[in-house]
Amino acid sequence: MTAKLKLLPAIAALFVASTIVAAQNSAPATKDASVYAELSKAPAKAAARHNPLDSDPEAAAAGGKLFAQHCAECHGETAEGGKKGPNLRADEVQNATPGTLFWLLTNGVVRRGMPVWSKLPEPQRWQLVSYIKSLVPAPKPPS
Repeated sequence: MTAKLKLLPAIAALFVASTIVAAQNSAPATKDASVYAELSKAPAKAAARHNPLDSDPEAAAAGGKLFAQHCAECHGETAEGGKKGPNLRADEVQNATPGTLFWLLTNGVVRRGMPVWSKLPEPQRWQLVSYIKSLVPAPKPPS
C-alpha cells in the first residue's frame, strides 16, 4: 500500500501537466475558430450572391486602396491580422463565398469591433471583396 501512496503524487502531477498542455494546445484553435464563426451566419441567399465585379481587372486594385483607407488599421497592412481584426488571408476567409464576405462587410460584427459598412456604396464593398479574394492565403505553420 505504501508503494501505491508513493505513486499517487507522480500520477497526480502527470494528470495536471497533461491537462495544462491540452488546454494550451486547444485554446488558440478555439479562439481562432470563434473569430471566423460569423462567416457561417450569412444567410444562404446572401452567401450565394456572386461578385458583379469578378471580371473587372481593376476591382481588386481599387479594393486594395479602400482596404488601406478603411481596413488596414484593424486587419494590418498586409491583411494578416492586426490590433483588432483577424487575418483575412486565413483559409476560413479565403474559402468563404464572395456573397458571404459582402454580407459581413455590409452588416459588420459590432460586438467584435467590425464596423457596419452599409453606407459604403455597394460597388466599393464589392471592390473590397475582390481585393480580399485576391489575397494569397496565409502559409500553413509547420506541424
